[in-house]
Amino acid sequence: MHKTFIIAAGGVVASASASPAMAGELQVSIEIPRQRVAEYHNPYVAIWIEDAAGKVVANLDAWYDVDMRGEEAGTKWLPDLRTWWRRAGRSLTMPVNGVSGPTQPPGRYTLRFPEGARPLGRLAPGAYRLRVEAAREVGGRELVTVPFQWPARAPQTATATGTSELGAVRLSVRP
Repeated sequence: MHKTFIIAAGGVVASASASPAMAGELQVSIEIPRQRVAEYHNPYVAIWIEDAAGKVVANLDAWYDVDMRGEEAGTKWLPDLRTWWRRAGRSLTMPVNGVSGPTQPPGRYTLRFPEGARPLGRLAPGAYRLRVEAAREVGGRELVTVPFQWPARAPQTATATGTSELGAVRLSVRP
């Protein structure tokens, strides 16, 4: 899978390449708010799906400083995404093809994941939680959770809003 980035007013839109028509699609929209601070660094962001027991069933995206090399490699600060790191990140070898990407500046971002395509794969029917975590150097850390059912029998939309590092996180599930 490769990602297409399109420059749009207010930010970049990232989407997974379309595969042959699949039964369902997960669409995640994330807002990274503009901070009014003296020293600003783009946040590291992890996006994943957990089952009802809290087990990670899909890593959808991980944004970090992929270009930083040497002793101060960008992966050094991935543990700051504490929840994701403890549940999934530390067992991964970064970069992960189709999951890893660069940090993004403030704006709105949309990611699409068709059913059956990587990294969503073949998600079994059940109750799940979309988790989005952001951590920023000289800033804060925030985790937003959006529950959903898979597969969708009818279109579903749910939104949760962060208070500092994340704005609105919107999940749309289509049958």
